[in-house]
Formats: sequence, C-alpha cells, structure tokens
Amino acid sequence: MYALSSALVLYAFWLLLSGYFTAFLMTAGAVSAIAVVALARRMDLVDHEGHPIHLGWRALTYWPWLIIEIVKSAWDVSKIILNPRLPISPNLVRVKTSQKTTVGVVTYANSITLTPGTISVDVKRGEILVHALTREGAAGLEQGEMDRRVTRFEGGH
Repeated sequence: MYALSSALVLYAFWLLLSGYFTAFLMTAGAVSAIAVVALARRMDLVDHEGHPIHLGWRALTYWPWLIIEIVKSAWDVSKIILNPRLPISPNLVRVKTSQKTTVGVVTYANSITLTPGTISVDVKRGEILVHALTREGAAGLEQGEMDRRVTRFEGGH
C-alpha cells in the first residue's frame, strides 16, 4: 500500500513539475516513479514513517488549524516589530509532548517552528525546548492546545 501510494505521489509530482502531457513524458514519468519506489523498497525505505498515508484524512483538519495559527502568530510578530518600543521578552521554555510516535513528535516540533515567534531548539523524548519571542507565545505553548491537536492528528486522543 505504501509503495503504491508513494509511486502515485511521485508521479503526480512529476506531472505537476513537468506541465507537459505528451504520451512520451507521461510514460517516462510513470516509469521513473516506479523505478524510484522499487529502489526505495529494495533499500527498505518505504514504510509508515517515510510516507505516512495513515495521517492523510486527519491532515484535512489539522492543516487548516495550523495555517490559522501561523497567520495569527505572524500578525502578532508584525505588530511587535512595528512597535517603536519593540516589546519582546525572549525566553526558553520546555514543553511536554504527549505524542506516541516519532512522526507525531516531529510534527509537533515542526509546527512550533512554523509558527512565527517560536523555534524548536532541542527535541528529546517527552519534551521540546522552545525559544519564544514573547512570554505570551511561550504561555500559549504551555497551555497545550497545539500538543493536543498534534496528538489527535497522529491518532491519539
């Protein structure tokens, strides 16, 4: 299942980048996608972490929420930068993780970094060290809403 899904995603990516839909190029794209997946299978790289199709439907609820959070954080950081007094209060906080899989923890750390004003500095099992531009940003992470949503995204409750 993962191999088929990987081949389809690679082929779709090929078509998207190519922009040409001649029989030769479409066939070359299909052959290339199949060859890459065959090589990846031989190297034992095709698995549930490398291509997590089991997360596909949950992404439809998580990504819109994350995009909204990124926009809200970008707005807050923009207001701080434009303020003549530059009211920043940088600090480091450790936030607990409730994810059970490596994919879940990495998703959480990347979501923190994607949100303007926060950066995941160090990731260890059970916690992430985060640099936050403001105390409010750190407090927002400590409330745990993003942690709960990522845990739901990975399949937990």
